[in-house]
Amino acid sequence: MATPGFLPTHVVPAHGMPSWEAPDPARPTVPLDALLPVQLLERRGDWGRVLCANGWSAWVDGRHLVAVPQDPPTPDAALARTADPRPHLVRAEQHLARYRAALEDLAAGALDGESFRDRTHGLRIGVVVEGEHVWLYDAEHGRWVYADGLRLSTFATDEAPRAAAEDPGHAATQVVTPDGP
Repeated sequence: MATPGFLPTHVVPAHGMPSWEAPDPARPTVPLDALLPVQLLERRGDWGRVLCANGWSAWVDGRHLVAVPQDPPTPDAALARTADPRPHLVRAEQHLARYRAALEDLAAGALDGESFRDRTHGLRIGVVVEGEHVWLYDAEHGRWVYADGLRLSTFATDEAPRAAAEDPGHAATQVVTPDGP
């Protein structure tokens, strides 16, 4: 039975996710089911407190939550951009060109396997385009970002969640509403 007024803001990733009683890795609780709708209530560093439809709440790695698409902007509203995906696309193109050039040299016999590995060492790219949606790997920050043409947001990250005290770039507590932080 859903809590009255429950409006999901996110869903759990397709593989499910662990959850904790508090933003503390030492206090695990029941894992959340894949694609479970949740409402993000609060953020502390990388942690997010979510509310499930049945009223149960838990802490999760908020960076892995998948945002539920919001209604499109009304025609008279200005389009707002939180970030621009174009620099990520440029970096992906540059790295792909470097990889392709090294591969061409390897195929032509101008490089041996070790030289090929040296030239391609550190190259990491990832791009998935599906219509107007794009997922880009941001190697500089070790994260996948998602763009729908209007906004860019973190989809997943390589790092484990950190407490707010470990990450001075985040506010200690950030309350999130359906209208934003």
